Amino acid sequence: MNKVVVFFKDVIEELKKVSWTTREELIDSTIVVLVSLAILAVFTGVVDWVLAVIIKKFMHIV
Repeated sequence: MNKVVVFFKDVIEELKKVSWTTREELIDSTIVVLVSLAILAVFTGVVDWVLAVIIKKFMHIV
């Protein structure tokens, strides 16, 4: 049981050394992720639509 207590004390000490991000950095990073996700979603949707149109035209030829 003593090892468990020592372990958690060590964990708490190490967590005090961690460089936590500020609220502003967290918000900025979240915005970057959301904008990147939106751009990727639009790109994927456009590519899917273009490929669907090409496949439909190809199917009418055959």
